[in-house]
Amino acid sequence: MLERFLKQTRFTSEEDYRQHLEFIIPQNFNFAYDVMDVWAQEQPGKLALLWTNDQGVEIRTSFGELKEQTDQAASYLQTLGIGKGDPVMLILKRRYEWWVVMLALHKLGAVVIPATHMLTKHDVVYRNTRASVKAIICVDDAYVMEQIALAKPESPSVSCYVAIGQNIPDGFHDYLEEIQKAPKFQKPAFVNTNDDTMLMYFTSGTSGEPKMVAHDFLYALGHLSTGVFWHNLHEGSLHLTVADTGWGKAVWGKFYGQWFAGAAVFVFDHEKFNADTLLRQISKYKVTSFCAPPTIYRFMIREDLSRYDLSSLEYCTTAGEALNPAVYEKFYEKTGIRMMEGFGQTETTMTLGTFPWMTPKPGSMGVPNAQYDIDLLRADGTSCEDGEKGEIVVRVGEKKPIGLFKEYYRDPELTREAWHDGVYHTGDMAWRDEDGYYWFEGRIDDVIKSSGYRIGPFEVESALMTHPAVVECAITGVPDDIRGMVVKATVVLGKEWKDKAGDELIKELQQHVKRETAPYKYPRIVEFVDELPKTISGKIRRVEIRQKDNKKV
Repeated sequence: MLERFLKQTRFTSEEDYRQHLEFIIPQNFNFAYDVMDVWAQEQPGKLALLWTNDQGVEIRTSFGELKEQTDQAASYLQTLGIGKGDPVMLILKRRYEWWVVMLALHKLGAVVIPATHMLTKHDVVYRNTRASVKAIICVDDAYVMEQIALAKPESPSVSCYVAIGQNIPDGFHDYLEEIQKAPKFQKPAFVNTNDDTMLMYFTSGTSGEPKMVAHDFLYALGHLSTGVFWHNLHEGSLHLTVADTGWGKAVWGKFYGQWFAGAAVFVFDHEKFNADTLLRQISKYKVTSFCAPPTIYRFMIREDLSRYDLSSLEYCTTAGEALNPAVYEKFYEKTGIRMMEGFGQTETTMTLGTFPWMTPKPGSMGVPNAQYDIDLLRADGTSCEDGEKGEIVVRVGEKKPIGLFKEYYRDPELTREAWHDGVYHTGDMAWRDEDGYYWFEGRIDDVIKSSGYRIGPFEVESALMTHPAVVECAITGVPDDIRGMVVKATVVLGKEWKDKAGDELIKELQQHVKRETAPYKYPRIVEFVDELPKTISGKIRRVEIRQKDNKKV
């Protein structure tokens, strides 16, 4: 498979990868036809998807079976009038049908808009209106159905509602019943060009209303490096990524790159995360490759890992938020597996990563992925020296890099703000060490300027997280007449520490930060809370903490 899309398929060093990574770009590339259907033709019996849920249901699907199911789904969607360029929103949690419908919509050239099941009525209306959504395909969840029903009167563009499950309300097509009557699939005469929009994600809205990120059909090809080179997958791999299907991390870890590698995708559909249950699934099904945000690893290392058979695990990766070195070290101590960190955005595929041929540095995002020209820029647009903090940017030459987004859909002003003069600005701050490894500092808006110092929140958060009392924390800046800003820590304590919340513990945490990092970075203000404000994708909304504090000033 890889020979179809890469001039060179194996690399032994960072230099080899950087110099020789070169994609073979087909005309009118379509992942569903050019990858999935090819696997189905060449190895129809090969395992593609192993799906199970917390009720004990298990589905094992081969590439050949998946082709039959996606053809049937595509034919059914055609009968509903869905075709090339039609925006279709999917709210399917981790239901098995998400993988089938995603591929079916690719086969029709439709625009897929995956969305989380936690959307409110306002969120649904916002997405329907901004993207002119034509159809919604959703799970038969009571909350999801209620929000969609409330949004209907304010969503004139939506002409088709489809539900998957047992409890189908009036006004919705019954997917499971009606798909059985679908005629034989007839592939459209023309499906797509490489530049057509294939996929749109709404960002998580950490600093404002969600942006609508449009990706072309080559975005899928850009994830080849995610699955093959970062996840280090092969045809014998069984890979599990912990991610909601409504967010970009799902196609990072449950879809494109894994199937380029010929690996099987493992899915555990569950309502509520529990580290013990997840570890039992890894043990039972002999998962070989695992990827999750650092938060998941934090819960895992609190378990007695000796109780689980993790001998099948070959490789572990992490992304989605910055990795605290303390979590890396504890996981390595308990498993002997080195976590390989990666970094990217909804607007990109993986831009920075720790690859198999590298020695990881705990807490570092790794080095630039060779498919992107990455740099660090000062505020004046000049390049940073090693050790100097700057904004992570992607330099864009005459051709857009494979994997970089097309635009913020219907928002040319916002697109120009982020992408101008041949540079895409990520808005994320980092510094680079003498070995070329990048170290995350935080969003530009999150950087705190205090008494002439620029303080990145992540370093202070990492220091606080090494104290046993701290479960979660967020570092922000609070306006101060003398220093400009002072560092504030908003802290969630462990259950056994909550009755100790007070001045004595505040002083202890402050002294702990002074010992762990530069003394000037310690939080002069510490607030204990039961939970941190977060987006519906689970990312901390520091902007909300700042807004609350600014009102007090």
